Amino acid sequence: MCGILGSVNQAFDVAMLNQIEHRGPDDFGIDSFMVNEHNVQFGQRRLSIIDLSPAGHQPMISPCKKYALIFNGEIYNHRELRKKLPEDITYNGHSDTETILHCLIHFGEAAVKEFNGIFAFTFLDLDNATLLMARDPFGVKPLYYFDDGKKLIFSSEIRPIKSLLNTKALNQDALASLLRLRYNAAPDTLYEQIKKILPGHIYRVEMGSAALRSTCTPFTPVLPKVVQAQPEKLIADYGVALEAAVKRQLLADVEVGILLSGGIDSALIAALAKKHYKGKLKAFTIGFEGDFDEDEISDAQETAELLGLDHYIKKISFSDFLGLIKECSRIVEEPLATTSMIPMYYLAELAAERVKVVLTGQGADEPLGGYTRYRSELIRDKIPSPLRGAFRPVAQLMGSKNEQVLRGAKAIGISDEIERFLSVYEIFSQEEIQKLITIKDVTSKTAIANFYEVLDCRSRKHSADKMMAIDTRMNLADDLLTYTDKITMNFSLECRVPMLDIALVQFMEGLPLHLKLNSRQGKIIHKEFAKTVLPDNIIHRKKKGFQSPTNKWFREEMHTVKDILLKNDSDFSSVFNQDYIAEILEQHNSGYNREKQIFLLLSIYYWFQSNNKK
Repeated sequence: MCGILGSVNQAFDVAMLNQIEHRGPDDFGIDSFMVNEHNVQFGQRRLSIIDLSPAGHQPMISPCKKYALIFNGEIYNHRELRKKLPEDITYNGHSDTETILHCLIHFGEAAVKEFNGIFAFTFLDLDNATLLMARDPFGVKPLYYFDDGKKLIFSSEIRPIKSLLNTKALNQDALASLLRLRYNAAPDTLYEQIKKILPGHIYRVEMGSAALRSTCTPFTPVLPKVVQAQPEKLIADYGVALEAAVKRQLLADVEVGILLSGGIDSALIAALAKKHYKGKLKAFTIGFEGDFDEDEISDAQETAELLGLDHYIKKISFSDFLGLIKECSRIVEEPLATTSMIPMYYLAELAAERVKVVLTGQGADEPLGGYTRYRSELIRDKIPSPLRGAFRPVAQLMGSKNEQVLRGAKAIGISDEIERFLSVYEIFSQEEIQKLITIKDVTSKTAIANFYEVLDCRSRKHSADKMMAIDTRMNLADDLLTYTDKITMNFSLECRVPMLDIALVQFMEGLPLHLKLNSRQGKIIHKEFAKTVLPDNIIHRKKKGFQSPTNKWFREEMHTVKDILLKNDSDFSSVFNQDYIAEILEQHNSGYNREKQIFLLLSIYYWFQSNNKK
């Protein structure tokens, strides 16, 4: 979706809207509205999933002509929401767009709290001269904007805004934060003038005068109180909540498939989906040519055979590995350090040949404590305070070249919770960032502190609970979910995330911490419920994660990587210290795994290259 409020130098037309045609090849629409002295233009490219008829056309205008809506995503509980609306409403069809239009008309912005789904929308109230933009609580769907107090431009992707503004200005502080966090946390992007709506927030624009008055407020609820009950009951309740989430997210008038890895998360989603899906469920898996630990095809095949899925696989060799990084960087628009976007490209391409919607197992690790960093918080409790600061130098003295170990050892010695969380996340340290671009990161801590306050993290006793809650809304939204949405939608494929069903996450965040993780393992309740659905050999498989074998590839292609990053006449080289980049590349060659750092630098390099094209 795209829109303009105010005047810009370039007309908003079909050609402009078609820059995001891949997000919605089935239909399009453009409408204009006058609100006082402001010309408001809405444009939408539609991917038809629910109600394929013209009744789902957007922009959707109310029968009274006083309200308009453009919407990207799905509202899984929209049928239940219709029951709460006045009985005298006459609906044109059965789309969720029409449901939320009437919810916003009748209940105002308070209605957003009731939406269970993945969404980014813009709602116009002509009588009250207000415009609302909102992004779902976990940021599954992106929403970017430019607002200078005179005009507002918004879009599901950066391209239309950038072309309308013709902006290339680099946000230096955002670049430093990107190097620290591996992604840009909302509201920042690398563009000085382009922002993104925070997950779980409403951006309200009032047009009562020539100047626009804008405010941004959260609608995401604070962390729920911890439920006290017998473990057996909570495990059973978890199973009910998870199955209900999967069933809700099968809502579609088109065929639905599943992205199947070799792990427990997607296997469990697939098993529950099969119970409620009419027809044979299609599953899709990507693997790698050669002998790589990251290859999950054999494990996924075993799962597919056990569950009776129609399984499609593809092995990739990455003969044009660096070219693919460039293409993924173009699609995602925001540089990231996450190498798993490479297999996601091929996975989305494979699935889009056969279905229009897919479910994924993504999103289980953050709310259920699946990562080592959460267990490290528990281990830290057992270490006497005077000894915590010694862990980092001891790890270095022992010659550790494991980035995760070194970051964790450093973090153990930090007492301030937000500083410690930031230390655990960082790809480049403050010292490294200063060597790379001469400035330090001054914004990342603020981004973490924002969600710390919004969620009322002080109400929770344990830091692991707080870290998990922040990760669920910040790291996921602007890293994993950003590339997942952009890459799948590049192939006109909608990706749904049952583990981030809003009702399910509320249940998970109310669980006692000991049912989510201990010092040895995470996702405890998830695995206990899985035992009732899946065999032990799937539940206890070694966790691989959705990764690509970039560690080895970067060493094999190091000469080419050097030719790119150390090229002295590029836009990238005018900002980055190439001598220090050369050190990082040599560290990788010597056995210190710096693949994430190299991947991020390449992603930034291609961003500069794309940004400066005429």
